[in-house]
Amino acid sequence: MKYLVTGVAGFIGSKVAEYLLADGHTVVGIDNMNNYYDVRLKEHRLGFLKQQKKFDFFPVDVEHKDALEVLFMHHKFNAIINLAARAGVRYSMENPYVYMMTNAQGTLNLLELMRFHDVTKLVMASTSSLYAGQASPFSENLPVNTPISTYAASKKAAEMLCHSFHHLFDLDISILRYFTVYGPAGRPDMSIFRFIKWIDEGHEVEIFGDGQQCRDFTYVDDIARGTILAVKPLGYEIVNLGGGRRPTTINEVIQQIERHLGKKARCVFKPFHKADINETQADIRKAKTLLGWKPEVDFAVGIRNTVQWYQDNRAWLKDIAL
Repeated sequence: MKYLVTGVAGFIGSKVAEYLLADGHTVVGIDNMNNYYDVRLKEHRLGFLKQQKKFDFFPVDVEHKDALEVLFMHHKFNAIINLAARAGVRYSMENPYVYMMTNAQGTLNLLELMRFHDVTKLVMASTSSLYAGQASPFSENLPVNTPISTYAASKKAAEMLCHSFHHLFDLDISILRYFTVYGPAGRPDMSIFRFIKWIDEGHEVEIFGDGQQCRDFTYVDDIARGTILAVKPLGYEIVNLGGGRRPTTINEVIQQIERHLGKKARCVFKPFHKADINETQADIRKAKTLLGWKPEVDFAVGIRNTVQWYQDNRAWLKDIAL
């Protein structure tokens, strides 16, 4: 099969492309290589992919419909995996326009091109941030009509566009709500990358809240597997991909990182941010039923792998801004 993977230089996109290539598929990957965080990290992820014979990369932005159309004209895609997104709750409040353009308008561009070029399958990345304000564990049938961050609102808009195109044009669409993805080569604006670097370099560790807030951390390899499984025909479905275990507190995360680095953290506690969620926990029964998926990597193993990757790449990661 031939896949279009958007956001292919991203944390999740690069891992999805790696798995598809390992299974013998052809991947056309696009990414605008924006500087939301240091581009060297994106180039690091792309390095392996560019060595693969069945991988082609194009520096294309999903916001640019004309550039996308050139790809659709020259390639017959079996499925689109849309992982191009502006992420980050706090930054979305500083620059909401770019979030709506990439997350909503970019999704609309792909949907329009799909229906005119006879591509019927889309897998789209969404977010557990939509569940903010609900009681966990979060199931897909919870109402998520009042997002409390601009980021979540832009993802909700994309979900609604997908449902409209499924209803109107019979596109087969899988919406995946990811829960706090972590692992090697993760984004530097995410807490685990920051904690590792701060502790290793002896900087203060900023914690918003008392550290007892917890997350359903999900290892990137598990997320990639679930994303590819969602390519199967489903009609229109929203599916959680999360750790499915007891959520891990921020304090526990820091303790594990301390143990692997052999260093103590200097924690500074700051006020809890009103756009954050105190606890996330995924109800993953639907993923097990529809996709035959469940997470395989325990958090203790995943955090060890992540710290090891950081240590192996410390020489250039020291210059990565957080």
